Amino acid sequence: MEIYPAQSFAVMTSVLKHLIFACAFLLLASSASVDAAPPGFVEGHLKIISPKEVELADGNAPAITAENYAEYPLIILSQDGKKEIARVTADGDGNYRTALPPGNYVLDVQGRARGHLRAKPQRFTVVSNQTVHVDMDIDTGVR
Repeated sequence: MEIYPAQSFAVMTSVLKHLIFACAFLLLASSASVDAAPPGFVEGHLKIISPKEVELADGNAPAITAENYAEYPLIILSQDGKKEIARVTADGDGNYRTALPPGNYVLDVQGRARGHLRAKPQRFTVVSNQTVHVDMDIDTGVR
């Protein structure tokens, strides 16, 4: 059996290409699994406050409803407060819950920066497979 240099070179090149591809695939797969930490959760209660309830003509104060909570979506910002990461709306009872990657965040209310709402942004940290509780009180300024 004769071995020709050109044939052995072609076989070695093919094997080397497959080996490089396999190594690159394993490297990417392992780094993706390390970076993909399980999410954690943030949950809490949104409370809409008005120092004096608005009285309607019939004398009844309006009730807080799911529609009221929908008017005040909560925004989750990056740690520096500059990038919106997520948006969540409280349910009909004022409760909310959402999953987030582990990290440091700020909970705020949409529209607060425009000045018609008073609320204190809340800093919080999410840890994998854990739930952090953050409540938010909003003063609508309605008098």
